[in-house]
Formats: sequence, C-alpha cells, structure tokens
Amino acid sequence: MCRENLPVLLTRDRPLTLQAKLFRGLSDYSRLSILQALRAGPLTVGEIVAATGLSQPNASNHLRCLSDCCLVASEQRGRFVQYRLSDPSIDRLLAMADEVLAGAEQGLNDCRCTETTGQCRLGRIARSDFSRRLGQN
Repeated sequence: MCRENLPVLLTRDRPLTLQAKLFRGLSDYSRLSILQALRAGPLTVGEIVAATGLSQPNASNHLRCLSDCCLVASEQRGRFVQYRLSDPSIDRLLAMADEVLAGAEQGLNDCRCTETTGQCRLGRIARSDFSRRLGQN
C-alpha cells in the first residue's frame, strides 16, 4: 500500500510537510490536467493524451509521479492500463478548488507570484514601496 512508502517524519510539522508535498504535486499544470481528466472516470494513457493534449511520454511521466504519490491508481486491462483517481476525496478536493476559484479568481489573475521561485513579486513590490516611504519620512 502507498502509505507504507511514505517516509516517517518525526516532527510535529509532519501534517504540514505532507500537505506541502501534496500541493506541490498538484501545482504542476500537466499533473493537474491529468487529475481533472480522471475525474470523469478511468482512462488509458491514450485517452488521457487525447483529453489533455499532453504528449504520450509526458503524460506517462506525470502518471508515474501521480502513482508514486498515491494520487492515481492503475489496473491492467488486457493490453492497456487504466488509470483512475486513487481516492474519491481527490475529486472532492478538486471540486473544492473550483469553489475557491469562484470567489478568488480576480485575485489569482492579479497575483504576480513567480512560478519558478514561488515568491510573490506583488508582496516584494509592496514591501519595497513601504520601505521607500519610510525613508522619505
């Protein structure tokens, strides 16, 4: 079972550490598009490629990652492997994300967080402006 593969974290921050890993895994556009496609039900790699527009090698690599993280389960069906969400709570999490987006879409559109560093440029600009104002007083 996947839970046996999780490293044992002996700190009180274990839930936050695991949540950060979960959200880091969900933060990739390709992985998220695969999970969204799988919300409709089990799909083969070819069907995932058709639904997401990803290349077959790219989809396979991301499926491996999602499988290693226990977010996706697979089952051999003849010559094909079908992938599905490993737990119904993943579908609920994605549905809740849609609900949050309904109320926060404008803020997220305006957000200037950089994808490479994860740092919010908007926050840096505000801090810089604040510091400049302090110097002027």
